[in-house]
Amino acid sequence: METKAVILSAPGKLALDQVGIVPPAADDIVVAIRHSGISTGTEKLFWTGEMPPFPGMGYPLIPGYEAAGEVIEAGADSGYRVGEHVFVPGASCYEGAFGLFGAAAQTLVTKASRVTRIDRGLGAAGALLALAATARHAMAGPNKAVPDLIIGHGVLGRLLARLTIASGAPAPTVWEVDPIRMGGASGYEVTTPDADTRRDYKSVYDASGRGDLLNDWIGRIAKGGEIVLAGFYTAPLQFAFPPAFMKEARFRISAEWAADDMTATKALVEAGTLELADLITHQQPAEAAGTAYEAAFTDPACLKMILNWGTA
Repeated sequence: METKAVILSAPGKLALDQVGIVPPAADDIVVAIRHSGISTGTEKLFWTGEMPPFPGMGYPLIPGYEAAGEVIEAGADSGYRVGEHVFVPGASCYEGAFGLFGAAAQTLVTKASRVTRIDRGLGAAGALLALAATARHAMAGPNKAVPDLIIGHGVLGRLLARLTIASGAPAPTVWEVDPIRMGGASGYEVTTPDADTRRDYKSVYDASGRGDLLNDWIGRIAKGGEIVLAGFYTAPLQFAFPPAFMKEARFRISAEWAADDMTATKALVEAGTLELADLITHQQPAEAAGTAYEAAFTDPACLKMILNWGTA
């Protein structure tokens, strides 16, 4: 079996090409991907070559952990039927290429236990479920508080703000320094750090990945306040101890989503409580993967780029 897939052969070298895929087992499904999203966080780091050592990484690499498609073959033990639509968080089914993420392909094989059934009516927005579940994971669960300040008004920052409002909590403040990204807020305020004089935030969520600004955020929290690191940071994080000591600051790192986050997020989307479709600002056919990835990583007006695989 072979498929067309996005192959990152080295930093900065990305193209659509053929790659072999392993035969499916009884508990596998074969999925024809319709839409895949491009992550401007971890995938960008592979593209630039800045990703620190990570288990399972290497080149050539097939990126992508945000994909939605249709089951075209279902193993006898999979529990799925041909024609069902699923969200796929990645796959490692390729011959001669690393599948650390592996969802940016026209066809893939994956364990049925890894996917999530979705409504086909979600269309391209179905590929955003992982990012929404990641935002939910940062906020929900024991000993967690919703944000009252969010750093960054990209897709993750917008999802954090929307989920905060959906939870019934007071609307958060969102910081953004790029004028292009300051629009699109609904029910909350977007401002610049310089225009905000508050220094009593209880829970500050970073969705920017700017670990070099940690000292600035510490100066904005109330005594006993927390800073939640929801981005991905390539450089070692450091901060001045005396201000953090005086504030009795707390730090929390948020990791990737878990199964219950996906379940809860899917329910919010299906109920119409959480909107995803309007976060997609750009779409390109899979054949234009090279230019699509570059635009996703370099154009500040591109919140979320989706690859369409229907014609690949």
